[in-house]
Amino acid sequence: MRGIAAAQGEEAKKAAIKQVAEGLVLLEEAFEKTSKGKDFFSGYKIGYLDIAFGCFLGWLRVTEKMNGVKLLDETKTPGLAKWAHKFCADAAVKDVMPETEKLAEVAKIIAAKLRGAGAPPM
Repeated sequence: MRGIAAAQGEEAKKAAIKQVAEGLVLLEEAFEKTSKGKDFFSGYKIGYLDIAFGCFLGWLRVTEKMNGVKLLDETKTPGLAKWAHKFCADAAVKDVMPETEKLAEVAKIIAAKLRGAGAPPM
């Protein structure tokens, strides 16, 4: 996902988005094999793999929003799309998952700092 943000030009951005989308298709396949039709990678409860991928979920949503793309697509990655909804709705997660809008503001500040432009106005 960092490659999408760092891409210079539309062609590079499209290539980076394609790479992330292809990786998510592979993760979809892994999810299908490990979850065996259940809600989470480890079954009916959130486990280590769910937490590991869930840590990136907020940034994935920000990447989608800031680039006008849908990476967790119900047609290409239906299991992961359903997983993301159930993961975020779980009692252990719902109160700590960052809001996409707020995280997007943080992403804008980070991007501005990396470009040396200072923070954007809030």
